Amino acid sequence: MGQFGSMGYIVLMFAVMYFFMIMSQQKRAKKEKEFEKNLKVGDKIITKSGLHGKIAELAETTVVVETMSGKLKMERSAISLEMSAALNKKV
Repeated sequence: MGQFGSMGYIVLMFAVMYFFMIMSQQKRAKKEKEFEKNLKVGDKIITKSGLHGKIAELAETTVVVETMSGKLKMERSAISLEMSAALNKKV
């Protein structure tokens, strides 16, 4: 009986670890996909590398970002959800 009890604790530990680590990562990925889908021309954004700009054009997987030094084409996934949301809250 002792072996099955300790085996149960190990299974429970992995279940809790799955819930806290993997489920939260999936929730975050879902939020980022929704954010990328809702981008529109004119939105002010910050990329994950720290570039500030405004969306000038949108394609299916890419965006053209207008910065003070010109226009840059990049992937939608390069836009930071957290930093862009913080930027838009300030304004």
